[in-house]
Amino acid sequence: MAAAPPHAHKGRGATFNPANRFRRDAREAVDDGWTPPEGTPSDDEPPPLKTTVSIQKARTIIARNDSPDIPFTQSINPYQGCEHGCIYCYARPSHAYLDLSPGLDFETKLFAKPNAAALLRTELAHPGYRCEPIALGTNTDPYQPIEREWKVTRQVIEVLAECEHPLTITTKGVLILRDLDLLAPMAAKNLARVYVSIAMLDRELARKLDPRAPSPQRRLEMIKALSDAGVPVGVSVAPVIPQLTDKDLEAILEAAAEHGARMATWVMLRLPYEVKDLFRDWLAQHYPLRAEHVMSLVQQMRGGRDNDPAFGSRMRGQGLFADLIARRFELACKRLGLNEDRTLHLDTTRFRPPKARGAGGQLDLFA
Repeated sequence: MAAAPPHAHKGRGATFNPANRFRRDAREAVDDGWTPPEGTPSDDEPPPLKTTVSIQKARTIIARNDSPDIPFTQSINPYQGCEHGCIYCYARPSHAYLDLSPGLDFETKLFAKPNAAALLRTELAHPGYRCEPIALGTNTDPYQPIEREWKVTRQVIEVLAECEHPLTITTKGVLILRDLDLLAPMAAKNLARVYVSIAMLDRELARKLDPRAPSPQRRLEMIKALSDAGVPVGVSVAPVIPQLTDKDLEAILEAAAEHGARMATWVMLRLPYEVKDLFRDWLAQHYPLRAEHVMSLVQQMRGGRDNDPAFGSRMRGQGLFADLIARRFELACKRLGLNEDRTLHLDTTRFRPPKARGAGGQLDLFA
């Protein structure tokens, strides 16, 4: 196994902390010439970074979305930041709103929302609430490692199960199997659907792209376990990265189908805001000989830029390479029988609002 690049942090995706675009000041590391004490890690071996979790007191928990190229209108994010550390994560720029960096801060300085379930109960009980499926895992992974201790995602699902409210989940985290006791009965009522994200099958590449996520092979086992439990499950091939992961497209779909996947989707690599600088540096350190070619193909799909935020093209890209990926995906799904069941619409008719509870646990007089 090759040694880590000089500036890479073992077990982390980002190689540095880009400046926060909202700050007026900037900081720059300077070598002052002092020799570090004996035993101090050298520049070639950065010290290990610890993960910290802070409590975020959310005021609302359901986020609304009206983007025409996203297949959900409501979502919940139990956490902000993600320890999986995927270098390509389009959610990284959201950390800038917390006065933190979308780089290493995004994967080491995390925020949990322990009041999520209580807020959800209140919002679902609102007289004007209209039931539509709620998506979990749209920004950061609801089953990242800290869920084992905080259990915010499980508490949210418990409320949804109680109200018979439909939900979808997108994740890489094996911890979802812990919650089969909730998800399987919901699936039996057509209230749950799961997508497992797999961007590549190469273990070595996965360790660099998704350093703290389960291996691709473990995620295939997740698909089988979900399918065996009766939960409709699909695979999300996301992101497709030119000259790095695109070669695995058909193989991922085939493996997922063999393990019980019934649905599939894909997303082209997106590089919004600071992500483009992080990804460029990651490429330069891990794949310097391919970096120029990869970014050339990215720009061919993005109108000559590193990123195209326009609705309709941001998820798929444009041009010959994007069209080729779309065609390959379509043919593979047709051959494997994926996405053939057009009746997989979650049931919204079973929903019944929860009874909001006061601080003392008693029913509110005017709830």
